[in-house]
Amino acid sequence: MYLKTLHLRQFRNYEEQKVEFTAAKTILVGNNAQGKSNLLEAVELLATLRSHRMARDRDLVKEGEAIAQIHATLERQTGISDLTLTLRRNGRRSVALNGESLRRQMDFLGVLNAVQFSSLDLELVRGGPENRRNWLDTLLIQLEPVYAHILQQYNHVLRQRNAFLKKHQDSVGAQGFAPLHQELAVWDAQLATTGTRVIRRRDRAIQRLAPIAAAWHANISGSTEVLQIKYAPNVPLEQNQPEEVQQAFLTKIQQRAVAESYRGTTLVGPHRDEVELAINQTPARQYGSQGQQRTLVLALKLAELQLIEEVVKEPPLLLLDDVLAELDPYRQNQLLDTIQDRFQTLITTTHLSSFDSQWLNSSQILFVKAGEISTK
Repeated sequence: MYLKTLHLRQFRNYEEQKVEFTAAKTILVGNNAQGKSNLLEAVELLATLRSHRMARDRDLVKEGEAIAQIHATLERQTGISDLTLTLRRNGRRSVALNGESLRRQMDFLGVLNAVQFSSLDLELVRGGPENRRNWLDTLLIQLEPVYAHILQQYNHVLRQRNAFLKKHQDSVGAQGFAPLHQELAVWDAQLATTGTRVIRRRDRAIQRLAPIAAAWHANISGSTEVLQIKYAPNVPLEQNQPEEVQQAFLTKIQQRAVAESYRGTTLVGPHRDEVELAINQTPARQYGSQGQQRTLVLALKLAELQLIEEVVKEPPLLLLDDVLAELDPYRQNQLLDTIQDRFQTLITTTHLSSFDSQWLNSSQILFVKAGEISTK
């Protein structure tokens, strides 16, 4: 797939900016806080309807404006698509494909595929479980766009159930536990049904990704280290059959019922899952240097690229946000050699000295300053 044009209106610090991409690799050069990352974020939003910065829509709209718009023209083997995402400071976002408004945002997903790799991704190793859940969910949305709807359903039930628990938290001691338990049963059933769909898809995705990432990791580390990725769901997953997962879910809810009622929050479900990353059977967070952690993240990103390409039958875009400065020359070369012209790549950097002349000669170079992009 090839991103031909990107048009930003009132998005982040861009007033009105149109970019035409003329090469497989585009290098965006500029000082910090000029808008380089914002441009990559716009592409990421078109691919996943999510931002790894986790910003609210109102934060994406330029200061003083009510509406922002991202429009792109994308060429795929099946033809050319026009994508439009409209963001509102006060109101719901909307999407359009080839000029036609879509009622379901899910139908917008899967048209453009992209893998984002930024310096923030080191939090995949160092940060808490939420970082890894968000990473896995973003990948799954691209592999299986219906997953966005499944996750939304689960989060909706979770919010409702939490509100119920919070509301009745103080009354548990007075009325005893039984009346509360009866009313909760309705939410329990919905939580188990929607949560099971999330768990099974996460499990399937990790099973597909883990061997690919391990192979990349062995390649980059010179086979001196073994990467293991394991999905550790909050609900026991001995079988991947829906009925069995659902039953395990309900059993665990019953076990934690008293604790949930006193704490006023849901303690069981995929919002508490973990993705365990280990190098040579030692948790990666405790293991070795930043260089080794960067190798792990690089292996994960290369595995994402490969898996998406296998599933969608076309290479996704690669968005590299100020990441080359984070990698030593060996890892830089591993990454750049893998990319070649196989993946359309947008790279942000503060200076061009990270690139050899061959790369510079074959890349489109754009300069970004205060929300304006120029060729010189």
